[in-house]
Formats: sequence, C-alpha cells, structure tokens
Amino acid sequence: MRKSKVFVGSSHPELGKLICDRLGVREGKCTLQKFANGETSVSIGESIRDEDCYIVQSGSGRINDHIMELLIMISACRGGSANKITAVIPYFPYSKQSKMKKHRGAITARMIANLLTMAGADHVITMDLHAAQMQGFFTKPVDNLYAGPTLARWIRLNIPEWREAVVVSKNPGGTKRVTALADALKINFAMINTDRRRRNAFPISRASPTILAEFDDDDDNAAKNDPMSLSEIRTARVVQGHVVDDNYEAPNDEDADTSHASQDNEAMYSSVYSLTSNHDHALGGTIDATGSDDEDEHEVTEERMITLVGDVRDRTAIIIDDMIDRPGSYIAAAEHCRMNCGAKKVYVIATHGVFVEGCLEDMENSWCIDHIVVTNTFPIPSEHRTRSNKLTIIDISPLLAECIRRNHYGESISQLFDHMMNI
Repeated sequence: MRKSKVFVGSSHPELGKLICDRLGVREGKCTLQKFANGETSVSIGESIRDEDCYIVQSGSGRINDHIMELLIMISACRGGSANKITAVIPYFPYSKQSKMKKHRGAITARMIANLLTMAGADHVITMDLHAAQMQGFFTKPVDNLYAGPTLARWIRLNIPEWREAVVVSKNPGGTKRVTALADALKINFAMINTDRRRRNAFPISRASPTILAEFDDDDDNAAKNDPMSLSEIRTARVVQGHVVDDNYEAPNDEDADTSHASQDNEAMYSSVYSLTSNHDHALGGTIDATGSDDEDEHEVTEERMITLVGDVRDRTAIIIDDMIDRPGSYIAAAEHCRMNCGAKKVYVIATHGVFVEGCLEDMENSWCIDHIVVTNTFPIPSEHRTRSNKLTIIDISPLLAECIRRNHYGESISQLFDHMMNI
C-alpha cells in the first residue's frame, strides 16, 4: 500500500505482525519505551507526512498502560503531519462499562472514545463491541467488524454433524448474536437465563409442571404438538457456580432467603425514597440501575436457577458469546446442557479470549466443556496455549488486514458485513 504506514503497539505484537504480513508491508519504525518513573515515551522513526497511518493496539492484561501508549502514538502521528490516523483496536478496552450501572458511576467506554478523538484519531476499526450502541460514543467513523463469518467457517469445518448442532446463548443479552449465527448456518438455537431462585419456585431439573398444568385434557394434543410447551424448557439449580440436583441442600438456605428478602425490602424502600426526595442523582437515576447489565460483575455465591429454552438432547451445544473473561457462567451453562438437557458435546466459542486469572484452567478442568474456541484479538500467553488441550485460537488477521486495505483504497467495507449472509 503506497502512502501508508502501519505501526504496531506493544499490547499484541504477534497480531500486528500477522496483519502486516497479510498486507505485504513492513511494520513502521517506532520506538516505544518507559522511563524510570513509569512514563511512556513514543518516537516515530520515519517520515509520515501526508501518509495514512494505521496503529494496531488491542486491549491486554496491562490495559491502562496500553491505552496511554495508543493515545501517545496517535498524538505523535498527528504531530508528524499524517494525512489520516486510524486506530485498529481488535478488542476495545472498557467495553463492558458502556452504560451507567450505579449512581455516581462512570460510562468509561464513552470516556475512552472521547480520548481517542481528542488525541487525533480520524477513524476506528474494532471487532465485536460488547454493545454495538458504543459506536454512538464517537464523533468519528467506526467500523465494528464481526467475527461471526470466521467462527461459522470454523464450525462448519471442525464440528462433526454441525447441521444437527444447536447454538446456545448463555444469557438473554447475547440472543441477537446467537440468532444471527444460527440463521447464517441454518441451524437451531436456544437460550439460557440465570436468575436468583425464589422461595416456593416450581420443581426443577425437568420440564416445568406449571406449564403442564396450563393444559386441560382437551388440549393434550395441542400441547404435545407445541414444540415450546414441554420438553424444550429445562430448569436446574445452580449453587456456587455449579449445577446441583434437587436433593442437594444449600448451606444456610433459609438464612440466605431471609437475607435476600431483607435486602430486597431495603432496596425497595430506598428506591421509593430516592424517587420522592429532592436529592439529585446522576442522569436522573433509575431504580434498577445496578442490576441492568447482562453480566454478573462479581462471583455469585447464593443459589440461582438456570433455565434453558430450546432442545439440545443428543445434539452438540455451541455456546456463543463475545468474550470469555470469567468461567462461572460458561461452566454452569455447560453443566446444565450436559447433565440435565442431554447434550452430547459442548463447545464454548467467543471472539475475545480475555481469560482472567484461573479462568482457562477452570474451564479446562470442567468435564462438561469439550472445546474452547477464541480468536486472537486478545493476547493469550504462550504458556496457556501449551498447557491447554481444549483451547483453539483462530487467526482473525485476514479480516482486519482486508478492512485496512479497503479503507486505504476507498473501497466499500459493507461486503465484510454482508459476508455473514453468504456463509
């Protein structure tokens, strides 16, 4: 590519090299170093006047340092009179903080978008944002690429009897992503929901008798013919992150229920007080601001109920999400699919393999998970790759390189999104 330079940050040099190899260009000369006091220093080692600059810097374990490094690299390119500066961020940092979760909280993802714009970025290329609405945080163009076509291709080539498999969303928030992949592959999908188990809830680990009671004798045939009425709704108990049977006695179950009831009452009264008082709250305030996220921010120790809507019996279950950071929800979903719903195998597939400390080991030790598949948008240490027998990493650099090439030559990017329809 003429009149262009590709600079690679220190967060994911392996992915940056793969992108440059795909483009047939060499990495731009750039010196990255830290002073003794921890400050980051960036020096561009060649002329970039009136050239298009692409800076590859993904999220990583040292996320704050690498964000600062990216901002300084953008500023250095702007100071070097670059024609256009594009930040290539395969895994967008702080993407889970894209909305107000608590009063006096911060929408950190919007702040990162503002910092990139103020530093001088003219364009952003990223992949599978945690919330697609984050594109509205930017005043510059954003290309949010989808890893769906690449993941679908891997499924077709590597999963036996994939036409009989079922794509599963582990929470309601990921249903849109799952249905898009299921439609592209023309296979069935299912959904899992996990919430706190209420006192006197209906029996679990089987089709709900509450549903059965809704049908009279005259409607037996109609109930049997309804694919969603009986066998496709399965529930189970989850205690300390694992599925247990009906006879398992959770420790201090009554105390926990009493504690939760008192907490619920206290939250209700405080919410009513907040609505009737004259105190100001951030963005006006909402009662359920703390519980609006589709992901649990902390490990849940109380008993919960997990429900699968769909049929995975004697089939392969493919659990899909945008990232794998904590193991708890994936292990519980896999155990429910295998132990209570009769799935033959369980594949866990995601775009970003963040894998916080101990996450990959816990998933590796779970007998209910047969395979873990992620792309290389997030740097995974080499020791984790060698120790894991279930982990597969898909190279996503061809998609990013093609997006950079099309962007440089002014070609349409929409074909990269429409490719999902042609799988």
